[in-house]
Amino acid sequence: MRTTRRPIQVVSTWVRRQPPKVKAFLAVITGMAALVLLRAIVHDHDNLFVAAEAVHSIGISVLIYKLMKEKTCAGLSLKSQELTAMFLAVRLYCSFVMEYDIHTLLDLATLATTLWVIYMIRFKLRSSYMEDKDNFLIYYVVIPCAALALLIHPSTSHVFVNRVFWAFCVYLEAVSVLPQLRVMQNTKIVEPFTAHYVFSLGVARFLSCAHWVLQVLDSRGHLLVALGHGLWPSMVLISEIVQTFILADFCYYYVKSVFGGQLVMRLPSGVV
Repeated sequence: MRTTRRPIQVVSTWVRRQPPKVKAFLAVITGMAALVLLRAIVHDHDNLFVAAEAVHSIGISVLIYKLMKEKTCAGLSLKSQELTAMFLAVRLYCSFVMEYDIHTLLDLATLATTLWVIYMIRFKLRSSYMEDKDNFLIYYVVIPCAALALLIHPSTSHVFVNRVFWAFCVYLEAVSVLPQLRVMQNTKIVEPFTAHYVFSLGVARFLSCAHWVLQVLDSRGHLLVALGHGLWPSMVLISEIVQTFILADFCYYYVKSVFGGQLVMRLPSGVV
């Protein structure tokens, strides 16, 4: 007797068989459809940015639960946490000297929890840290981000160094998750709490990207002018889009695993 397949299984099987160009096209179409939906149901698009920060906070809470209850940091990238702490510290500095607001307090809370996670991985749970799997060389992203920040940065009236720091934290945030993805690529198996954490980062990044894109559309492009002139306004949007697409592939397999009833994700070769 032939087994009835779920619609999600049929769709995922069809997508998996498509060539890379078709998959990329489908990803773009899906993203555009999601943007249209968000624009229709969310009237104040500033709420998308708040939602992004809320989802990020949920992800960090899941991470803290994993460290405290399971007493293991297996599958987590210390280098990703260090990059996160780095761009948050720089962004906090920029907030204090350039535009202090409520987001400064939120960044301060996120930095504090990130430093705690780093402390737990480095000292309390060192025995479970997969150092051999966490082999991404962080200067591969720090140095290019610093160089790019020197070349392309805001054209505001602030001190030159502060403008470079601002650009640096924007660029570094876009690629800070790469070491975590490398760990998952090396292990091929992702346990639930780590998967939940990375998926929350993907959702947060998409909401943040949607916030900027919809704000630009609503202002008919005037927001780009408000951010400055030259390449900087475009680089802000590109950075948001890059963050989203870096995590898009993982999020696809996460959703597929959830609908398939799998508690542990198994990533095929070439993913992330």
